[in-house]
Amino acid sequence: MDGRDRFTELRELMVEGQLAARGIRNARVLAAMREIPRHLFVPEPYRSEAYADCPLPIGGGQTISQPFIVGFMTELLDPHPEDTVLEIGAGSGYQAAILSRLAKTVVSVERLPDVAEMARKNLAATGAGNVLVKVGDGTLGWREFAPYDGILVTAAGPAVPPALLDQLAEGGRLVAPVGDREVQDLVRMTRAGGRIREERYGGVRFVPLIGKQGWGG
Repeated sequence: MDGRDRFTELRELMVEGQLAARGIRNARVLAAMREIPRHLFVPEPYRSEAYADCPLPIGGGQTISQPFIVGFMTELLDPHPEDTVLEIGAGSGYQAAILSRLAKTVVSVERLPDVAEMARKNLAATGAGNVLVKVGDGTLGWREFAPYDGILVTAAGPAVPPALLDQLAEGGRLVAPVGDREVQDLVRMTRAGGRIREERYGGVRFVPLIGKQGWGG
């Protein structure tokens, strides 16, 4: 069995054992996570662990999230084929690559230039041509492409930044971890009829959301 076949098998086991078995049902999300080669978004020293049920370091004090969390947040966001989606925190590009298979356009804001460049290279290598990555303060969003049908935040702030809510379209969904620096709740906010409805989905742990409307703002 060559390396490609081995990773394909590990990816299938990840989807069935970590995602579907734990309640993720969105067929488009499961298909995207079967397709995207997660190991290409993991630094070489950790590549053998790419499909393990845990987050992994990617450099710069950042991590690639546990596969289940990626799948769960994507399912909560529920991207549609014609959507424009904003991601806050590109990391190595894996979450954006998943979103690229589910939405029309994905734009991602990354605070760290070296991490943003890594994301661009990984996304190009995996054919995610509908993703744009820029360096900036993710707590302020990216107004050029607003309003967004979906906003996904991959770092935790004390509250959802007001700038992001301002950029959420009518009917749009925002998914983010919110809480203190140690533990957070996963929150989904939906704009409907000019109002924001909030739902909470339990405890998670993410790296801090740094910026004017996050930690250190």
